[in-house]
Amino acid sequence: MVSVSAPYIYVCTRMRVRKAKLLPREEYMRMLNMSIPEITRFIEESQYKQEIDELGTAFNGINLIEVALSWNLAKEYQKIQEIAPGALKKFTQAYLRRWDIQNVLTILRGKAQGVKSGKIKEILIPAGSLDIKELDRFLAEESNDRIIDLLKMHRMYPVLAQGYPSAKETGSFSQLENDLYKQFYEEIIRDARSGSIKGGASFLAYIQLEIDIRNAKTLFRLRADSTEEDVRDLFVPGGTLTVNDFASLNAIKDQNEFIDQLKANARTEALRALLEELKGQKSIRDIEVRLTRVQLEQMERMSKRNPFSIHPVLVYLEKKKYEVFNLRALARGKESKLPSEKIAEYLVI
Repeated sequence: MVSVSAPYIYVCTRMRVRKAKLLPREEYMRMLNMSIPEITRFIEESQYKQEIDELGTAFNGINLIEVALSWNLAKEYQKIQEIAPGALKKFTQAYLRRWDIQNVLTILRGKAQGVKSGKIKEILIPAGSLDIKELDRFLAEESNDRIIDLLKMHRMYPVLAQGYPSAKETGSFSQLENDLYKQFYEEIIRDARSGSIKGGASFLAYIQLEIDIRNAKTLFRLRADSTEEDVRDLFVPGGTLTVNDFASLNAIKDQNEFIDQLKANARTEALRALLEELKGQKSIRDIEVRLTRVQLEQMERMSKRNPFSIHPVLVYLEKKKYEVFNLRALARGKESKLPSEKIAEYLVI
């Protein structure tokens, strides 16, 4: 038993140490009053120093921040996959396959819009099963059809082959993206339920929470867009809601009634409490940020209940991701000369 638990204790302790080094709220508040050169210097004095130093001769300003953050996040995720033992490694690698979806879609969208390969590469995060060499190969291709062909041996290929023609014709990749995430969650739930990996039930509990939050965000977004289309294709199965629940909720016109019904299906008390608060909210961005915060808080609770499990790893993976997203939002906001209070609305802290 010691030989099994010792690696878990080691890795989970390392994750908590890493998490403790993430930027606290007060540092983000300070950066809201900084210029881009000041933010760059601040980042250089933190755990991003190596990337800033390495890239400083090739990039500057917002581009330097963007690329340094991407490099750092990818390297950090790769290190975690290297040190995680057994089941933790399998769950971590499965969870990080979402970056394959993001990277491939980023390349396909960028190519479709005529963005230069160098600019696309700056925001890729090679943290999934597709490494930087494979992503570079995709970037070197002239056509998206050829990129799809190169992915024939990848698990995403059937969904890409079926959905890309429509995305190409309409110019919208949203349905393709949703279908890829459906496949991702279906596979990861199947792995968690298989019984072949220790800790599957614990992992499944978080994945189901993540799906619930994702579906809730989609429902709020649909309300903001006032769509009248059939929304069943946007539903991600595997959480608390059924596809019929999802469609029925979307059909409710009254905001308070919609939230009351969504609350009745909520998995946690924290989510129910937030939904009650959202009755008076109108900004979709604020709603999405607050739903994400509830998700992260629930992850923390799961981590404390299961200190030597997949949860400390998941907490760090997500909080590190949002640190990078927050720093990007700060830099982009400053570049666009947005007021500090507006930038603050985009931060997940």
